[in-house]
This record gives sequence, C-alpha cells and structure tokens, in this order.
Amino acid sequence: MNNKKNILIIILGCLFFGGLAGWLVRGTDDHPDHEHFHVAEDGTIYTCSMHPQIRQNEPGQCPLCGMALTPVSSGSGDSNPFVLEMTPEAVALSNVQLTRVKSGAGTGKLTLTGKIQTNEQRVKSLTANFAGRVDQLFVNFTGQEVRRGEKLATLYSPELVNAQKELLETAKIKERQPALYQAAKEKLRLWKISDDQIARIEQSGQIQTQFDVYADVAGVVTARNVAVGDFVNRGSVLFEIVDLSTVWVILDAYESDLGAIRKGDDLSFLVSAYPGREFKAKVTYIDPVLNPDTRTVGVRAEAANRNFELKPEMFVSAIISTAQSTQTGLMVPKTSILWTGPRSVVYVQVGNKEAPAFEMREIELGPRVGDDYLVLSGVEEGDQVVSNGVFAVDAAAQLSGNYSMMLRPEVKSIEVPEEFKAQLTAFVKAYLPIKNALVKTDAKETQNTVNPAKAILAKVDMKLLEDKAHDIWMDILKPMQSSLDKIAQTSDVEEQRKHFETLSDNLIEAVEYFGVTEQTIYRQYCPMAFRDKGAYWLSGEKEIRNPYFGDMMLTCGEVKETYQPGKRVTSSSDKKPEAHVGHQH
Repeated sequence: MNNKKNILIIILGCLFFGGLAGWLVRGTDDHPDHEHFHVAEDGTIYTCSMHPQIRQNEPGQCPLCGMALTPVSSGSGDSNPFVLEMTPEAVALSNVQLTRVKSGAGTGKLTLTGKIQTNEQRVKSLTANFAGRVDQLFVNFTGQEVRRGEKLATLYSPELVNAQKELLETAKIKERQPALYQAAKEKLRLWKISDDQIARIEQSGQIQTQFDVYADVAGVVTARNVAVGDFVNRGSVLFEIVDLSTVWVILDAYESDLGAIRKGDDLSFLVSAYPGREFKAKVTYIDPVLNPDTRTVGVRAEAANRNFELKPEMFVSAIISTAQSTQTGLMVPKTSILWTGPRSVVYVQVGNKEAPAFEMREIELGPRVGDDYLVLSGVEEGDQVVSNGVFAVDAAAQLSGNYSMMLRPEVKSIEVPEEFKAQLTAFVKAYLPIKNALVKTDAKETQNTVNPAKAILAKVDMKLLEDKAHDIWMDILKPMQSSLDKIAQTSDVEEQRKHFETLSDNLIEAVEYFGVTEQTIYRQYCPMAFRDKGAYWLSGEKEIRNPYFGDMMLTCGEVKETYQPGKRVTSSSDKKPEAHVGHQH
C-alpha cells in the first residue's frame, strides 16, 4: 500500500515539475523581441507598423510601443508588388477613406493662419526739437488716442530763451545788419519754431519761456518716455504714436504654398473677437527669406481698420484667393499624397468591399489649388484614391514586401525632349492602322498602311537624343524599319503578322523608354499567338481586338500595361502587369 502511495507521489511530482519547466521555456520564447507568427485560420496576420517583428493572429496593441496592431495579410499571395491586398477588418482598423478623382476647376483658395500687427510704415517717433525741461504733460497714459495738431507737452528751454534774446537784439539793427537778423531767425527755425511764433515774439517784444509740443500725426500713443520735471536733449524721443487706421496681417505660408501666392492677391480673414464677421485685405509683400526653424515664409497683407476693431496681436485665420483660381484638370486631395518630390505616390482602390486592394501609383503633381493638387499624370478620372489612412496602407505594403513610398521600383523611362516624344507618338498613331488592318485579316490593306508609317518614322529626328537615349533608339530603329519593309513586301497575312510582332516588340520598347504625348496607349497580349508562344501589340483602345487571329479569336487577349502621357514606366512592368482586365475568349 505504501509502495503505491510513493509511486503516485513520484508521478504527480514529475507532472508538476514538467509543467513548470514547460511554462518557463514558453515564457522565455514569448519575449517581445522575438518574432510572433501566430496566424489565424483565414491567414490574417496582425502586426505593428513600427515593430514588424510583432505578429499575432488577433487584434490588439503592440507590447513595445502601444500602437494598434494592423492586419497586413490575407494569405492570398498576390504576385503584383504594386498591389496590396487587405482584409475588410484591416481597412476598418486603419480608418481608410476613399475620394474619387474628378476633373474640374480648382477653388483657388488657400487657408493660412497668422496675426494682426501694427503697420510699421505708420509708426511715428515724436522727438524734442530743442533741449529743455518738461513742465507739463497732456498725455497721461499709453494707449491714449491723439489728433493731429493736439498739444502733448510744454517744455522750458534756456537755449530758446537765449535765442529769443538774440532775435530781439538783432531786430533793432536789422536795417544795418540784416545778415545777423536773418541768422537769428534761422536759428529758431532749426528748432522747429514756426514763422508765426517768431513774428509774435517780435511784435510783443516779450521773451517766451515755455513752448508747446504738438502731435504731427493722429494715432495711439504706444510709448511715453518722459515725465514732468525730466530734462530732455534735442533728439530725445518723447512719445511713440501709431496710426491704427490700417494694420498688417502677417501670415505664415509653407514652402508648398508659395507657388500659389502672388502680390496683389485678395484675402479674407476672421478673428475670434467677431465670430462670423469677415474682413478684407490684399497681399502687399512676401518675405524673400525662408525661416529655417519653421520652414515658413511670412506673407503680409494690409487691411483697413476704420473703427479700430482690429487689435495688434489678434490671431487670424485667412483665406487667400490665389492667382491659380482658373486652373482645371484632375484633382486629388493633398491628404492622399505621400510626398517624394515632384513625382509622388498615391494608393488607388483596385479591389472591392469584400476584397479590398490598393495599387501604388506614382503621380506627377502640378500646382496646389486650395486643399487639392492638380495631377498631370498617374491617375484617371473616376479612380478612387486613399485620402485617409494612406500612411497605414503604405506601412502595410512595406511589411508585406510590396513596393511602397520607401521601396520603389527602378524606373525604365528616360527623360527626352518633348519634341521627340511628339514625333514618336505620331509614329505610334501611324502604327495603329497596320494593327487594325491585321485585325481584319486584310493583307492588301495592311500593305497600304505601311508607306505612311515609314514616312512618319523617317521624320523622327534622332539628333534630339544624346548618349544612352540615342544608342537605345538606334538599336530599336533598325528592326522597326526592317519589319515595315518586310510587311510591305509580302501578301501573306500570316507572314505579315510575324513581322508585325517584331515591329510591335520594338515599338513597345521605344514607348517604355521615351514615353508618349496626348494619347493613352495600351500594351495588350495574346498567350495563344504563334502556337501558344504569345505575342504583344499596342492599341489605342482598351477593348481587345486581336491582330494575330482576327475574326477567328477577335477578343482573345488582355491588357498588360497602360502608357499614359507623362507617366514613367518601371523596369518590372514587363513581369508585373499594371492594369489587368482578364483574359477573354
């Protein structure tokens, strides 16, 4: 009996210590610095955008920084590195909101903040014109309003007493010594004693011991620098007076706003003291130097202040009617843009509510118009761009190994003169009738379309290109010329199609390297052409019209790439389709 009890105690002890050891081992393995790969049954992984080593199969907070974990993968394994697939839960947690790209005129309004300041051009320092003692003051406090010509103070000046004595003495001998008489009068004039005051002194024959100081401008006394009994020297500042009938509105504009602001622009502004009341002003000055600390530039406007309602140091919110109010084109909200320079990044919705997916697009920005930016290339009207939560989408793309703002594909396109692009585009337009004739399986019409294309190709000026661009064009040009010649020489439509493939492949290379103008071009692909080897061609329409089969398999194919004017092509485009409309038969 005792032996059985001992065996039972030993078994229980082994179980206890084994469980304890397992708990210790697991506790060590769950350290926050270790990667967590707990994956839910539906393949969703929740991770932290700041600490990608944190991964788990349910929502929560990051144990390192406290940020909300974001679902980043649904296990679908999309092979397109430009497209990020997310779960509906991930979209909801990231608070993703979409805005449709629309074509229209910009509002031409720019919102800035700043404050009211005194007009420095209307600040007046009232100085003493002669030395003396302040006997009386009629300005009792700063902030007092004064009128032009109003008496502000009375001074006693021993120098003026002596000057008056000289005047009276020289007046007696002015017939014999007119120069001395005029010198005595001029001495008083230099001390800002008027001719009327001098005449009264001569007429009365009495020496005036006190002289009044008058305001020569109207305004508000902002500084009183003397008190009764003070002795002042000539040039001493007695008062500072500011005319507040006009004030300055000083605004802070960011670098990105400067292109939209011009001198003379009208603006309206609000102050919290008068809710709903709108004041008007006009831009008169733009600071030529950028503040290195705030990265802003001061913009100054001048506003009338008829009833002195606008007080210096009041905060204002201003709306400027910019010079770009007539700009039209495709608009995207500034909140949807990830800034990387003139060519920035947006995310475009390519999925649906049940299976959200966002494609990274590089866009070329135009000027800012209000809260939107003009887009020169990269999106089309009707596209839905992420306007809220774009940083969360980009962070998820980085964690998933997709292309993102920080990890972008190598660009294949080369910068060339616009004149060369226009000439190449003219040849693409001449190429399209050849394609259309092969769609009809009409060998005679195909031959007739070749000569116009050859003539336009001959006009493409290779002298516009330099260095690498010139070498690339020369390598492409010869096969295209040879293909056109061979198409014209044969009346066998199947033979024409073989040479058309060579022409198409080289023209596609040219379009990807140099770009097009005016027209959107589509690169299309049929995997069944030439006994399932596959072949490409260019089309001016998205709709599939197969030149390799014609009526036999007219709609067989898919769109592999969309070439938009001004849009650069990446080196991975051949392998990763940018626009996919499905394979049709």
